[in-house]
Amino acid sequence: MSFSADVLTEFSNAISARAEAAKNTVVAVRLGEWQHLTGMVWQPGVVVVSEQALPRKDEFELVAPGGSTITAKFAGRDASTNIAILKTADSIVAPAFTAAEAHVGTLALAIGAGGSGSASARLGVVNLVDGEWHSRRGGLIDRRIILDIELAHREEGGPVFDAAGGCLGMSTFGPRGQVIVIPHATIARVVPQLIRDGRVSRGWLGVALQAVAVPDALRESADQSSGMMVMSVVENGPAAQAGIVAGDIILSVDGISAHRSRKIARYFGGDSIGRKADVRLIRGGAIITIQTTIAERQAS
Repeated sequence: MSFSADVLTEFSNAISARAEAAKNTVVAVRLGEWQHLTGMVWQPGVVVVSEQALPRKDEFELVAPGGSTITAKFAGRDASTNIAILKTADSIVAPAFTAAEAHVGTLALAIGAGGSGSASARLGVVNLVDGEWHSRRGGLIDRRIILDIELAHREEGGPVFDAAGGCLGMSTFGPRGQVIVIPHATIARVVPQLIRDGRVSRGWLGVALQAVAVPDALRESADQSSGMMVMSVVENGPAAQAGIVAGDIILSVDGISAHRSRKIARYFGGDSIGRKADVRLIRGGAIITIQTTIAERQAS
């Protein structure tokens, strides 16, 4: 009994020490008088936050460790990887993150920011680790990491550490409320682009689309049951210049079926800019193919 108690005490103290050591890695990003989200101090003057949780504002107030407040300006966001950055005028001391590899069953410690300069901690385990994947918006995420852990919305965007203190990445909410991790490697790849350009370049056709069923009479020749109807076309965009019009039903882009949204989104990565693409579509009861040149997505 004494041995078990000592082991539990040592374990508890070790977790507490890890949480204490990590408290300087987070800041509270104030959204309102009683609301905030967590920011991850990535490097001096740069705070990483969850893009999906960050309102579209130019300036934010941050509560740094210890309770001091500083001003930060919005500096860039990439919805495809769920990463946004804020830049601070007053530099915050940045921790030295050591990247760690996730393994199923290992402990995970998620750190969040308190609203007054304190920090919170959540302990769980790594539930699933898989290979790289693409989000619905086409962003490349280096590993699929799912945690068996509960997280408050104000804690989203904080760092996640393994038992040795290595950084797995940033916590965020995925589909069906799952807590997932944007890996350290993904953040390290995307942040320099956001610092430089404020965004991550992606390909673009300049159309708004809506999923629709392919007309029964054309399903056999189309070889698919659904497509994407063009609801609107951006003036002078790639689609408009190629002659694509509202009402067209896009079946595929360079042989990739339009109903496979993730594959289509993946196709329009940064390397697609300037590429010629064959768009197969239905117009006026006939199936035709139009060639267009993919352009860079507009900043707006």
